[in-house]
Amino acid sequence: MSSKPASRKVPAKGADEATLEALSGAIESGAGLPAVARAAAKALGASIALIDRSSAVLAVAASSSAEEGKLLSQAEDVASAELRVADTVVGELRYRARGERPSPALTRMVSTVLALEVERSRAPEWASDEAAGAFVRAVIAREVTDRGDIVARAAELGADLEAGGGVVIARAAPRTAQSGDWRARVLTVALRALRSTGGGSLGALAEGEPAEVAAIVPASEDGHLARASQGLERELVASLPGFAVTVARSRRTQDPVDLYRAGKEALLAANVAEAEGLPLLAFEDTGAYRLLLPAMSEDPGELERFYEETLAPLAAYDEQYETELVASVEAYLENDGNVAQTAAQLFTHRHTVRYRFERVRELSGHDISSSEGREKLSLGLKAMRVLGIAAPRGPATEPGTEAGKVRRPAED
Repeated sequence: MSSKPASRKVPAKGADEATLEALSGAIESGAGLPAVARAAAKALGASIALIDRSSAVLAVAASSSAEEGKLLSQAEDVASAELRVADTVVGELRYRARGERPSPALTRMVSTVLALEVERSRAPEWASDEAAGAFVRAVIAREVTDRGDIVARAAELGADLEAGGGVVIARAAPRTAQSGDWRARVLTVALRALRSTGGGSLGALAEGEPAEVAAIVPASEDGHLARASQGLERELVASLPGFAVTVARSRRTQDPVDLYRAGKEALLAANVAEAEGLPLLAFEDTGAYRLLLPAMSEDPGELERFYEETLAPLAAYDEQYETELVASVEAYLENDGNVAQTAAQLFTHRHTVRYRFERVRELSGHDISSSEGREKLSLGLKAMRVLGIAAPRGPATEPGTEAGKVRRPAED
């Protein structure tokens, strides 16, 4: 009686190994980010959300809408990991474990794979955005001046400027600390809003704070720019809570060669709007500021010199001594030279206002009580705003906010 050899049971693959193979398969097959996210969720034993560097949601793998809501709102038990390729942050992984939290080694491995996939899938769009940004900066800086070249390069990027266009500038300044690449988020929201009113808008993000987006907007009629800027302001306010938003627009130009000038118009309007606390301003509504556009466009150095000869000494004095000379000049001009109304607006005594104007005369050489002095100081204020120079902050009002400044001398 022959005996059969004992059968051997092949051990099953570990759960981690099997799910990682599924993740690799999803990537190799080119199934797309949603499928990759589902495979990554299985590998981690968690619900996950993939967020790109501009805070756009790329994919979510969650068992319910409530679970998705917890991921996107970053509930207390949601963990996160940066998605990096070398030194570049390409996004964020948010995950909420269904049971035991995945090990750091497994999380790091899955995050690395996801970072590479996010970069691969988003690279064409990022490259297109970077090319569009470079084009916008070149046009506004007058580095591209041939009409045919401007129209052809714009067409390659998806913008039709044959019928003309204009420039819109949006600024967003955070009032509170922001996480992630919030400046890229501002660009994403701005382009989404502009393109929703008509395709083809191209945008560039400037360096520094506040985040500033300059966009070339194709427009065949004047009303299009107005609608685009209004929609942009609404979308930025709705999508960026905790930000101060300013939107300005140029006039429409028929010839794309004049987009350089349109850029200067939008910049002038943005600087004036920010100085005056206006959320939305068109260049044609800037009043007398329009007269300074040629100086700003062709010889900004002359405008800067005029500011240095009028308002700059007062601003420097205000910063050093925490006084309100610039604010007093502004209020006096707004009140048509009425000292009593100026004092009431500033909540101070009229003798204090007169003392300040004597100090203005000593520092700047301009007597605000004379018509010539008022005219020069008024133009100095306009130059300050057009150049985007922030007004002095004035006196500190809370203990501990002196910031090392010299205590101001008594005014009465």
